Amino acid sequence: MNWLFFSLLSAFSLSTADALSKRALKETDEYVIVWVREGYAIPFIFIALLFTPIPPLDKEFWITVAVLVPLEIIALILYVKALNLSPLSLTVPFMALSPVFILFIAYFTLNEEPTPLGIAGVLLITLGAYLLNAGASRYGILGPFKAIWKEKGSILMIIVSLIYSVTSTLGKVAVQHSSPVFFGFFYPLILASFLTVFVAWKGRLKEVISRPSTFIPIGFFTSIMMVSHFIAISLVDVAYMISVKRMSLLFSVIYGKLIFKEEKIKERLFACAIMILGVVLITFSKG
Repeated sequence: MNWLFFSLLSAFSLSTADALSKRALKETDEYVIVWVREGYAIPFIFIALLFTPIPPLDKEFWITVAVLVPLEIIALILYVKALNLSPLSLTVPFMALSPVFILFIAYFTLNEEPTPLGIAGVLLITLGAYLLNAGASRYGILGPFKAIWKEKGSILMIIVSLIYSVTSTLGKVAVQHSSPVFFGFFYPLILASFLTVFVAWKGRLKEVISRPSTFIPIGFFTSIMMVSHFIAISLVDVAYMISVKRMSLLFSVIYGKLIFKEEKIKERLFACAIMILGVVLITFSKG
């Protein structure tokens, strides 16, 4: 069951990087943190890349990467903005919407009919999203959904989920034209290179080295998340791995309570558990 350990490690590292990023935003802005999450992970990832065989890379691989990079940068900026604007326990859980968007994209572009299991998963994720703001039900049955639209961070994270539903599909194409492990280590290096140009254009480049004691742990946990993700995928079917990795939603809610003293944690943990179950159903409906 080594795959389970590495999947949980990936989930824990992702939520830890998110919590550290949110705390660091008290000292700097989101553009710096966007670079930090990728840039400070480079030394750790580069070491792993040295032991990874380089597969043949064709034209379609490079075209896919060229499309992926700007989408990924936009998603990263919105992701960090969401962490900055709203409670951790009200933003990260909306990442569970990505498989819902993928189902709809597949339906309209590939004519893939959702299975009963997939539909049940969508309903559970919708219920979980509703329950994240269950307290707002005192304003009517639609109160919790209206509360989502009033929370700017939640809206941004929903947009991020939509973008990631697209990039995950493109990522599959890139993997098919390279290899899962190589792409997992190579892509962050390419992304960090473009982010360096972007942050320099924003005039924030000097700030990325201004607080190493704050930034290095973020990069470290980001790299652990990436490495453990691809180790797990090499050991077990992707469906199992991704389902377990969604435990990061629960970890983020717990961090929200422990570090940021966020409220209504019990109801948000329950809502996240329902959303994770929905993700599991959608994942297995595809396989």
